[in-house]
Amino acid sequence: MLELVKGWTEIVATGVEVAAALIIALAALLALIRALVAFVRPSAQPDAQKESLRLELGRWLAVALEFTLAADILRTAIAPSWDDIGKLAAIAALRTLLNFFLQREIDGHRARGAEAAALEDRVSSGTVGR
Repeated sequence: MLELVKGWTEIVATGVEVAAALIIALAALLALIRALVAFVRPSAQPDAQKESLRLELGRWLAVALEFTLAADILRTAIAPSWDDIGKLAAIAALRTLLNFFLQREIDGHRARGAEAAALEDRVSSGTVGR
């Protein structure tokens, strides 16, 4: 019975890793398409366009990393070795750092967007320079 559970858990973990690989491949393809469009048709704010593209790709990579972490948790739960535990700790640390820095960039992006919107509102209402 234990071998059956280990076998099924390994199949599920492999499926989760395949899902992570698909997410990475699709996110990279989407980012490539958006980058090509940005290159061919630059916007009035190219830096904001690039930042948006980078943040979106980063979010998808963070999602894929969560999937790989889930697969490693499954594998570690059925047959924990020190190698598996070390790999799980490294992935968890990497995911935590990635999410921390990604969230900082997202918060900065939102703050800059809010500042730009507030300035635009003041300009359109004529209160700038008074």
